[in-house]
Amino acid sequence: MPSQVILIHPDAPPKPAEGRPCNGCGVCCASEPCPAGVLASGRRRGACAALVWSPTEARYRCGLISEPAAWLPRPLRGAAPVLAPLLSRLARRFVAAGRGCDSSVSVERGPSGG
Repeated sequence: MPSQVILIHPDAPPKPAEGRPCNGCGVCCASEPCPAGVLASGRRRGACAALVWSPTEARYRCGLISEPAAWLPRPLRGAAPVLAPLLSRLARRFVAAGRGCDSSVSVERGPSGG
């Protein structure tokens, strides 16, 4: 299996084992976008553009879930009161929110320091 280097905030929680509750580690979305992330960001590889670091929670959040109106295309933002909740629900399904970690990515921490 090819290796990939992803950059994660140093304060992010460690990746949970598959099936364990999501803790906002960001590994899954930093390694590749889900189908909703592909549609929102246009990226098929690499980190999802909608992956957002929350400094107050010290964890990553999906911007499509936490701030869906910001990810709507400009022409559709006027319909945000209707479309944003739909986008949030769609993103929850794609990231399997509430179902536990589904990322099989193996994580190795790199050397720390500056």
